[in-house]
Amino acid sequence: MANLVTEIADTASAHPDTTALHYDGQEISYQEFWGQVGQFAAGLQAAGIEPGDRVGIYLPNLPQFVVAFHGTLRAGGIVVPINPQYKTREISHLLGDSRAKVVVTIGDLVPFVSEVQDGTDVEEIVAIGGHDDATAFREFLAAGAPDIVDRDDDDVAVQPYTSGTTGQPKGVLLTHENLHSNAEMAASLVPDGVRTDDKALGVLPLFHIYGMTVVMNATLFSGGAYYPLPSWDAQQAMELLAAEDLTIMHGVPAMYNDVINQPNAEEFDFSSVRLCGVGGSGIPVEVLRRFEELYPTKIYEGYGLTETSPVTHFNSPEKGRRVGSIGKTLPGVDSRVVDADFEEIAPVEEGPVDEDEVDLDEITGELVISGANVMQGYYGLPDANEDAFTHADGKRWFHTGDIGYHDEDGFYYVVDREKHMIVSGGYNIYPREVEELLFEHPDIAEAAVVGIPDERRGETVKAFVVETPDADLTADEVREYCLERLAEYKHPREVAFVDELPRTTTGKVQKFELREADE
Repeated sequence: MANLVTEIADTASAHPDTTALHYDGQEISYQEFWGQVGQFAAGLQAAGIEPGDRVGIYLPNLPQFVVAFHGTLRAGGIVVPINPQYKTREISHLLGDSRAKVVVTIGDLVPFVSEVQDGTDVEEIVAIGGHDDATAFREFLAAGAPDIVDRDDDDVAVQPYTSGTTGQPKGVLLTHENLHSNAEMAASLVPDGVRTDDKALGVLPLFHIYGMTVVMNATLFSGGAYYPLPSWDAQQAMELLAAEDLTIMHGVPAMYNDVINQPNAEEFDFSSVRLCGVGGSGIPVEVLRRFEELYPTKIYEGYGLTETSPVTHFNSPEKGRRVGSIGKTLPGVDSRVVDADFEEIAPVEEGPVDEDEVDLDEITGELVISGANVMQGYYGLPDANEDAFTHADGKRWFHTGDIGYHDEDGFYYVVDREKHMIVSGGYNIYPREVEELLFEHPDIAEAAVVGIPDERRGETVKAFVVETPDADLTADEVREYCLERLAEYKHPREVAFVDELPRTTTGKVQKFELREADE
């Protein structure tokens, strides 16, 4: 395999007139797109960027992100995607750590880059919309069509950063082989594979590996059309999906929850959609059930991490689905559930199990992953790399930090994050179990559960609840609801009502913020 951008070149050659990008009513063909990729690569070379140099892309989902991403690869560079919601403090770490030499952004974000530029290796800022401290994106594009720079399979292609919810974000070194193999696998998750007549909703942020690999690259490598949206708005996304007869939608659980909670949810048209995928975190079963009652399509849950490029497991329209499962291990990927001594834990006969009738501590362990999709390592962090991997049976296993189990049919189930587990009076409590129950309450739109200090038990459970419109719950009612359905030690002893839950751009609840707010 060569530079992974070769896939775009092959697609452009085979389907020059097919739509590659569709944005704000404008269509860009593969021939036009590949030409712009070449112009951006030429601009990088004119700016002195050499193979292995890093280019920061600090943009929302715009066509220019897609052009800059593949143009950087064409020039042999390494893409450093940056969350466009980040401000000075956050980008200071990412730019300083990555040593990016060029940053592509929008005019409004240029001041954040300029403020930290002196302490970084950034030599040039390129801005969409223009700014006095930056080169306009159109002016940066250069004439010519440079050859694709050869890269080896194990050369780094993209360096995304972890979300940093437990410390400073870490740079994840993803190679051309990592991303190429996973994009191919992601394309195969759609029945019969992604086709040239497929149209993918591009609302998952491109700075995040899920949107980057599973949506953008899987679509473009296969000749489909990618429809980027700069931000998530349920009404806007559903209108676009219906108007353009989009066929592929991937989202995080919060997005699907937003859809079913819209006042006109029953009017949305999903008849054109061939696949709805969900990842990023576990989708509450109740959200999935409500969605499938409203629309003639199923949601297929998968699993992955930035460090695994990302997808490792998926429920499949062709190979079956188990509600509550993250699916089966994908071809080319190995996974195990192991104990603290790295011994494999035996599967249960069939999942999902009734968590009130089994001892989860006996059937669960940490999920570990091996395969061509697993990252090279964390950038410049040898201690973190030593902790992240175990070598066993001739393979290199990545520790996900997720607790789960598997069954004899090959389906895997994630119970919770290791760091989220609550230990109360010697009992292990998995927040997701309590959250699932709360989602079933008709007056609760969203919920998150965390552990808080307790003098007698060590920790106890606190629930943060977002009510549905016109609901008028009390904390006692929520506690009683849980007490009737859960073991006594699992019920939330404290309940807080909030207008919304703090989330990352990719929809994950930032539980550390909930804990900090409680202190």
